[in-house]
Amino acid sequence: MDLRLFWKLGLANLILFLAVLLGVDLYAARALRNDYRHAGFETLEALARIARAQPPPVDDAAALHAWLSVMAGGGARITVIASDGRVLADSAPDSETMPDDAHDPEVQQAFLSGGGRAVRRSPTLHRDLVYLALRQEPPGREPVVLRFTLPLAHMDEALAEFRRQMWGTSFLILLAVGGGATLLISRSFSTRIRRLKAFSRRVASGDFRPMPVEHTGDELTGLARALNETAARLEETIRSLTDERNRSSAILRSMVEGVAVIGADERIVFSNHAFAQILGLEAAACEGRRPVEVIRSSELLAAIGQVLAGQETVHTEVVMGTVRPRSFAVTAARVEALRGLEGRAEVQSGAVLVLHDISELRRLERVRRDFVANVSHELRTPLTAIQGFAETLLAGALDDQENRGRFLGIIRDQAKRLARLTDDLLKLSLIEAGKLELELQPVGVAGLLRACVETAQLKAEPKQLTVRVECPRDLPPVRGDARRLQEVVQNLLDNAVQYTPAGGRITVRAQAADGTVVITVADSGIGIPRADQERIFERFYRVDAARSREVDGTGLGLAIARHIVEAHGGHIWVKSEVGQGSEFHLSIPAAN
Repeated sequence: MDLRLFWKLGLANLILFLAVLLGVDLYAARALRNDYRHAGFETLEALARIARAQPPPVDDAAALHAWLSVMAGGGARITVIASDGRVLADSAPDSETMPDDAHDPEVQQAFLSGGGRAVRRSPTLHRDLVYLALRQEPPGREPVVLRFTLPLAHMDEALAEFRRQMWGTSFLILLAVGGGATLLISRSFSTRIRRLKAFSRRVASGDFRPMPVEHTGDELTGLARALNETAARLEETIRSLTDERNRSSAILRSMVEGVAVIGADERIVFSNHAFAQILGLEAAACEGRRPVEVIRSSELLAAIGQVLAGQETVHTEVVMGTVRPRSFAVTAARVEALRGLEGRAEVQSGAVLVLHDISELRRLERVRRDFVANVSHELRTPLTAIQGFAETLLAGALDDQENRGRFLGIIRDQAKRLARLTDDLLKLSLIEAGKLELELQPVGVAGLLRACVETAQLKAEPKQLTVRVECPRDLPPVRGDARRLQEVVQNLLDNAVQYTPAGGRITVRAQAADGTVVITVADSGIGIPRADQERIFERFYRVDAARSREVDGTGLGLAIARHIVEAHGGHIWVKSEVGQGSEFHLSIPAAN
């Protein structure tokens, strides 16, 4: 940069120097020419005064030539011209070849006014000449003009020599003084410009420390102050924008709703962790890609397309996933951003996508609908039986000694079933309302399982089922309510007995694991489909409604069991294969 600036300043100084020197040259040449011309006219006027004092003998040719020889000794050429334009005599040896001079302006001026002068270039000698013409009136003759001519050859030589000396000396001064000054100035400016350049690079890299300002008072000092002010304001603006961006990013990334921003080029420019989780991807894998590359829901892609096409807001609901479908409320809104492109501002449209998981809400709605339908169904069956047999008895069956006892027994059984259903519903409502009271104390698992198995043996014997218990002797006790835990295990055993075909087997195991005791009730029954395994702990949910009506029960046992286990701080789950049997596991924290 030093050399570039040096040559630029040197070229500027050279052009300025040449312009000034050319002006000086023109002015000096004109002044010298004027001085030489003035000196030439003074010389000719001195000869003219002598000629007036000693007029030429025009009538005597020999005497005229002698006079011309004497007058020509002053270095001037003298020509005698008659009034008719004829050259009477000329001191030049080549006068016979000279053209007619009667029409020269100084000659005509001399005939008219008595004297004339001129400076012009001779067409034959090819150099500048000074002319002075004087009218002479000899006695008794027509007037004649004496023209004195002096060449300016010395003037041209002197002017050329002056120019050579002036240009040579000036170039030496330019090289010595101008080159040194230019070098010093260029180095000074280059150093300061390098500092400004380094400062601008620091600012571009994020370092906004101010640069020291030299108090020289020139434009670079003002530029340095302006850059410092710009850097300070830029730092403040960037800090504010960074804080705002960090806050917005933290808020968006911590949201449970999935958020994504799609630019005008139909690429994802931002996505939070929740959005990536919904799609089953990493957050970094979403950004920079087109929605069609990562989203498999046609309804969601259609909503994005509508917003990018110009629609302000789109609300819809989509279901995503195959194994575990999840429902999302989708809001797609149009956003506009001002962007500079090739020196012009252009408004570009994008889309903001928000996915709110409403799977639990839809599940609860489904559970509520199923609950109402199941309660209605479970209540209608015993009530219909009671009503039907009561009407039969009232219609005359009371007198039927053979059947009235059977009818009354059916009415009693259906009433008991209705009472059990009502009790289970009340118990479940108390548990879900958090009003279940537990008497927590250390409970021996072996005794708990033995009591439950003894009760289950009575129901298993008619079906010839084998019930086996596997419980280590050193198994630690659990902290819980013995009556409630027995209710849970008994419910699992009753289900195993009901859904295991005759001749099957049931195994009850218990083992310690990581501060808990895991109790497992395994059977070789009909099994549970994988799609139904997550819902069997819901109220009234039945895997096979037609098959379930064949067995006794309210459909609330597993729901009650789940709430009791969770109230103890434990967990219950199932593993099952259709036709291979089921394993129900419940873990209860061990007593300290």
